[in-house]
Amino acid sequence: MEFIIGYLSEFVFWYPLVMSLFWITGSSLFFKYREKEWDIDFDQIDWPLISILVPCFNEEETIGETIKYLANISYPKKEIIVVNDGSSDNTSEILRKLVTLYKELTFIDCKENRGKANALHIACHASNAEFLVCVDSDAILDTHAAHYLIYHFLHKGERLGAVTGNPRIRNRDTLISRLQIVEYASIIGAIKRTQRIVGKIMTVSGVVVAFRKKALVDVGLWDRDMITEDISVSWKLQQRFWDIRYEPRALCWMLVPETIRGIWKQRIRWAQGGQEVMIKYWRILGDWRQRRIWPVYLEQWISLIWSFSWVLITFYYLVSASTIQQLFIWVTFSSFALVFMSLIQLWISLKVDSMYDNIKMYYLWAAWYPVIYWILNAFIVIFALPKAIKSRVKGGYATWSSPDRGNRKME
Repeated sequence: MEFIIGYLSEFVFWYPLVMSLFWITGSSLFFKYREKEWDIDFDQIDWPLISILVPCFNEEETIGETIKYLANISYPKKEIIVVNDGSSDNTSEILRKLVTLYKELTFIDCKENRGKANALHIACHASNAEFLVCVDSDAILDTHAAHYLIYHFLHKGERLGAVTGNPRIRNRDTLISRLQIVEYASIIGAIKRTQRIVGKIMTVSGVVVAFRKKALVDVGLWDRDMITEDISVSWKLQQRFWDIRYEPRALCWMLVPETIRGIWKQRIRWAQGGQEVMIKYWRILGDWRQRRIWPVYLEQWISLIWSFSWVLITFYYLVSASTIQQLFIWVTFSSFALVFMSLIQLWISLKVDSMYDNIKMYYLWAAWYPVIYWILNAFIVIFALPKAIKSRVKGGYATWSSPDRGNRKME
């Protein structure tokens, strides 16, 4: 038993440190060799028609603002297709009024909640463009985001299936929202940059992503039975050898939860979606052609094992420590190493992301970040696993519910 505990303790200590170094290296390489590209002269390009797809459910407080900004982005040829997925509030009535104000807007009103993936299916069939830009119904798309996304399709080859954008947080008034600013910069942004260097991306950002319609049709569009349609479609595309790119200049301002309950619910859904994909696509490990996505797949399983190991080791030391000093030695030493490496990773990430968003001031919140992120994430992964297994057995439509939107003030 002591032998096993010793190895698990080493794993729990070293895994976050090694991955932090990996993300620092990968994001630095991406920034140096791929992020410093020439500016695009938007006026010299004949931009194709795009369809902006906006699925929504109970968005009476946000949908008007989202459509207003979408209609006013500078992209010259666009149509906006909004699908109301059985909302129980006044979303439908608001959209009926908005149709009369914006000529680019098409409104499809579904009476039954069948989930975001099903709403995207409907919007895709109604679209007239080859390139689809999917935006969440509570998000504000930057005026040039569509240009940066579509530019990849015009210059990076026919096998490019999707380009994921760069979500930014706009509600910044609470501790929880500020912690997520830190997280999106130092973890999510760094991971996407690193995965792109490796060659494959775990998931596009559902809040802002562009697709080639031909690629979506090739893989059967989005999975209606998966709780996170963005993760699922990312794996479907890459399994069929469609490429996915990351464009950090394609900014989209989104709302994040500002309550513990809200963020717990959101992260359980994310973790469940990732685990559903892990269960569904286990056969890729036996296919040599899929070897470039093996590191992404294996890292997800190792992260899952780490979460269970951390809980086990922590419980073991709580029960077996004969003195408070013994317990504090383990907790203090491991926490110090994690915090130290996280501060380095955070500083590099904030320096990179500050090109797009003035977030260096939030470095002071970094002291809270490692403790909350790693501990909360460990419990989330454990609680999500039974849901993922049950969902894969049950099947059916993956419906959605209204999330915590936080403070929606736009500066």
